[in-house]
Formats: sequence, structure tokens, C-alpha cells
Amino acid sequence: MPRPTAAPANSTGRILFASLAGTTIEFFDFYIYATAAVLVFPPLFFPGADPAAGMLQSLATFAIAFFARPLGSALFGHFGDRLGRKVTLVAALLTMGVSTVAIGVLPTYAQIGVLAPLLLALCRFGQGLGLGGEWGGAVLLATENAPPGKRAWFGMFPQLGAPLGFLLSGGCFLILTEVLSDAQFFAWGWRIPFLLSALLVLVGLYVRLKIEETPVFRHALDTQEQVKVPMARVITHHTKALILGTVVAIATFVLFYLTTVFALTWGTTALGYSRETFLVIQLLAILCFAATIPFAALFADRHGRRRTLIWVTVAIAVFGLLFEPLFGGGSLPGVLLFLALGLGLMGMTYGPLGTVLSEYFPTRVRYTGVSLAFNLAGIFGASLAPYIATALATRFGLQAVGYYLAGAALLTLMALLATRETRDQDYGR
Repeated sequence: MPRPTAAPANSTGRILFASLAGTTIEFFDFYIYATAAVLVFPPLFFPGADPAAGMLQSLATFAIAFFARPLGSALFGHFGDRLGRKVTLVAALLTMGVSTVAIGVLPTYAQIGVLAPLLLALCRFGQGLGLGGEWGGAVLLATENAPPGKRAWFGMFPQLGAPLGFLLSGGCFLILTEVLSDAQFFAWGWRIPFLLSALLVLVGLYVRLKIEETPVFRHALDTQEQVKVPMARVITHHTKALILGTVVAIATFVLFYLTTVFALTWGTTALGYSRETFLVIQLLAILCFAATIPFAALFADRHGRRRTLIWVTVAIAVFGLLFEPLFGGGSLPGVLLFLALGLGLMGMTYGPLGTVLSEYFPTRVRYTGVSLAFNLAGIFGASLAPYIATALATRFGLQAVGYYLAGAALLTLMALLATRETRDQDYGR
């Protein structure tokens, strides 16, 4: 079926801002948990364990969200493919926001005992549920409004929410560690980023409520192309696309969480950096992440998604072999170079990723399909990545962590070689 030619009801600026604002808020919420899981939660929510065990327990709660995200994909994807992108994006944002603000008011282990980590895990589950429905909808909001030849360019705007959210979250913690004493920070200061999320959510809701449904989905409504159970249709009729899409995204997840959560953990423990110093290094390196996203999108629109991702994935595998020489030395220039290279490669793979995953699925199940593939990759590539990397580094050294990353890249490379180019296909099918 040809792509609908009706003019979009939304202005380009409004669409791109709405897709960017939502994912920025969602990733801000997600990253403040990741940072707190390393810096704050081990002593406050797992005080009975030794430091190493407390860190691993905290990272285990971090992983919970990744197992919740496919459930969010199924839940929000169902309504996104049945009712529309707009209303589903609003619901996903509210789910994520409420869960994040709730973490900011949780009592600690010293106040309510074992119930504290259980409530923390429940809130983390809610974060994963919301993000499971947010990301795919934001990508579709952008790509389904894109003019011909610019899908990857439009699709990279929600991807920019990841580095922007990271900058906001890292900046919050950096400011707090600068202006507060350790006692103040651990007593109440760590709660501030979680509570500030409420203001960001209100902004996001305002933006989302001002947009109209995408023309591609309106066409699907007009022609009654929806299916009753999108999740079942994806699994039974688009199995190959789901499996390949999941594996295509695995290296992206492993790379990102090794250069953020694991690097922060290792840098502030084994390498001896202070929280403030390492956060500054990460914030500088995250600029490379943001800068390479639009470059990769332009390249993907001009030369193809498959070719772009194949070359970047090969570079990620090579980077894995440099993991120990760059990061293991512990020198400030070496650590900065390591993070800049890793996060620069992250931008190159992340920029076109949302677009290419969305192109694997037809309109009637696209919300469910793209969300499910992305979030299943989160389970396999990210949920346990900091935990596995910490265990590998502790037992075998950083070289083993590099091999872990290179192995993930090889898996993704094999999946890419089994796919076809999607740049010029009909997106309204």
C-alpha cells in the first residue's frame, strides 16, 4: 500500500521538539537512577552487605527496569498500534514520571528495613515499564512525520534525548556534590534530582498534548488496518524482523552501559577517582555522543542504514580490544580518550538505530515491533552489563570486559549481515 500523501497536521518544529523533549525527560529519569545506583543506593538501601556486595545488589535493582521494558513494549505498544501514538506517549511519560518522583520520597533501610529495597525495586520496575512504551512511540512520532529521504534525520531527534538526559542527570549530581557536604548529600541531597523530575514531566505533558496523530497512523485508521493483538502478530508474522532487530541493537546497549554505569563504578572504586572528577570526565565525553548522532543520521540517509551500522559495529569490536590499554592505565587523559571514543561510537550506532528498527515493521504493528525489539535488546545487552562487567573485571581484569564488548559487536555484525537495506522502502506499508 502506498504511503499516504496527506499533509502532516503538525509543524516540523513541534514534532521534533515533542519527540526530543519526551525522550530527554525519560532518559533523565533513567540515568539519575543509574547514577544513584552507583553513588547512593548501596549504603542507603543495602547497608548490611560489604561494599562490593552492596554495589552488586544495587546494580541488580538497576537491571530490573530492563526486564520491565518489554512488558512496557507489549502494554503501550498494544494501545499505540490500536489507539494511536499520541495518547500512548502521554500515558508512558506519566508512568515513568510517577515512578521516578516516588523514588525521591522513599524511606531508606535505616527507616523501614528490608521494605526499603523492595519499594526501590518496585519503583525501578515502573521506570522500565514507562520507558518501554516511551522510546518506540517517540521514534515513530518523528519518523512517521518525516518527508521522503529524511527519515533517519527526523528519527535521530528522539535519540538526542539520551545524551541530553545524561547531561542533565550528571549535571544535577555534579552540582549537588559540589554544594553539599557528603553528610547532606546522603541525608537528603540525592533526592533532589528525582523530585525535579516532576517539573520536567509537566513540561513534557504540555508538549505532547499539543501534537496531532501522525499521518501514517491516521491513514491506517482510515483504512482499518489495525490488528486486534499487535504483540501476537509481531511474534507470529514478523518473527525474523523481531529477532534480527533485537540482535542489531545489542552492541549499542552493551557499549553504552559499559562506558557509563560500569565506567563510573570502576572509575570511582578501582581507579580511585572522586565522584566529582569522574562525573566531569563523563559529561565532557557525552558531548561526543551528542555530536555523532546527527552525523550518523545524515550518513544513513545518504548511504544507507545497513552500511552505516556495519562499519560502526566493526569499529566497536576494535574498540573492545582497546578497553584495557585505554581505561586500565587510569591516567586522566587516557580515561577521557577512552570515554570520548566509546561514546562517540555510541552516537554513530545510536543515531540511525531507531529509524532502522522502525523500518523492519509495517504500520499496523510498528509501535509494538520497534519497542519490543529495542527493549529485548536492553535485556540481553544492558540489563546485566554493569553487573557482568564488574564481575569480569574483578576476576579477570579489564581485558575480559573488552572481549565481552567485542563479542557483543560480533553478534550484532552477524545480524546486520542477515538484514537488507531499508532506506528506500515504503514506510506507509
